[in-house]
Amino acid sequence: METLDALILGIVQGLAEYLPISSSGHLEICRQILGLDISAAESLQFDVMLHVATVLSTIVILWREFWPMVVSFFTFRRDDNFWYVCKILVSCIPIGIVGICFKDTIETFFGQELTLVGTCLCVTAALLAFSYFFRTRPLETDRLTGRVYKPRDITFVDAFVIGCAQSVAVLPGLSRSGTTIATGILIGDKREQVAQFSFLMVIIPILGEALLDIKDIFGIAAVDSAAGAATPEIGLGAMLAGFLASFIVGCIACKWMLAIVKKGKLIWFAVYCLAVGAICLAKAYGLF
Repeated sequence: METLDALILGIVQGLAEYLPISSSGHLEICRQILGLDISAAESLQFDVMLHVATVLSTIVILWREFWPMVVSFFTFRRDDNFWYVCKILVSCIPIGIVGICFKDTIETFFGQELTLVGTCLCVTAALLAFSYFFRTRPLETDRLTGRVYKPRDITFVDAFVIGCAQSVAVLPGLSRSGTTIATGILIGDKREQVAQFSFLMVIIPILGEALLDIKDIFGIAAVDSAAGAATPEIGLGAMLAGFLASFIVGCIACKWMLAIVKKGKLIWFAVYCLAVGAICLAKAYGLF
């Protein structure tokens, strides 16, 4: 992988991880556009770096909220921050089950043609559109039902439901942030809380996935060594370029997305996902 390729993928990952447009789907699209032929070890190494970068960007942007939660949880203060972390742990149960039991099955969905990516992007567009039309700002009238509602704080049940949405969003093209934020809004949670919760709840799964990927990297390296083959590596420059691009762009995208969700402007991302999804499907079926 060239440094420029790594830089492009890092920018795409950092941006699409937080914006509701699906990072996995856009990475698949970019790999096909760039014509990258990446081995399993190279892909795993690079993905670990990008995931760690996005985790760091989340922690940096939400540091004022993140650190008090860490202190409260590990000192068992039983305050609001402690219970908030408990809700995050509850939200991780579905994705943990999916990751442990169905990891190999999920991996088969990646690296295929654009049919699945295009379909999932259209589903993401539908979710974002529903969250816009069915839920408006606090104490306003629902656009479709005419019912006045008041958003609530995230409960443990809400956390589990949002976690289920996150577990489904492992498919390429189905935006994790878009799916979880839309789900939270649809079940009646406060917009600003849903956005923050969505970004914080992904820290544990990403770190867990990174640890599993590191284990797989060493396993692949051991097999290649036993077979007498050279272990594929991505250059340090490419790794660093991808990491920094993902981290810097991730910081900007995270802060930007928090403001967008508060203003209720997700409908524009629905339009974008629908357009890109339609293009992917058209390409997959050979229409151009």
